[in-house]
Amino acid sequence: MKHFILVPLLFFTLRLYAQEEIVKVGQHVPYFTIANQDRQQIDSAAFKNKVVLINFFATWCGPCMKELPILQSRVWEKYKDNNNFVLLVIGREHSEEEISKFKKDHNFNLPMYPDKNRAVYSLFATQYIPRNFIIDKEGKVVFSSIGYSENDFDNLVSTLKDLLDKK
Repeated sequence: MKHFILVPLLFFTLRLYAQEEIVKVGQHVPYFTIANQDRQQIDSAAFKNKVVLINFFATWCGPCMKELPILQSRVWEKYKDNNNFVLLVIGREHSEEEISKFKKDHNFNLPMYPDKNRAVYSLFATQYIPRNFIIDKEGKVVFSSIGYSENDFDNLVSTLKDLLDKK
């Protein structure tokens, strides 16, 4: 009887997990556009031959609040002047005004972009934040993470370093 209940429950759980992530490591990044704080549209095709880190967050998310200061200090401050690197910190379900206030209130200088209607987020996943995706110079996803842990973040930093050190 236990097996009769456990097998469907396990199948349902695995099916839910599989649906939460749309873009997987090894796949090409989907095409998207997003407006920057000057309301200029940024086209993902413009990132060809660059290493891109996409971070999805929300202002109310506890793990995001742990990750963002570390993202700023360990990644943005180190690579912001590297012409082969692009960072997109995307506020899921946030307006331009909310993002601006959030940046000011928390002294962030990260490049943050609003995604009020999940237009970009929905191309990558269906739920859970923070999320990180690293895209290599060929446009393939080479790293992804869900949530925040020091170990995952160390792996993210190591992956970025390896990609940006390649000539």
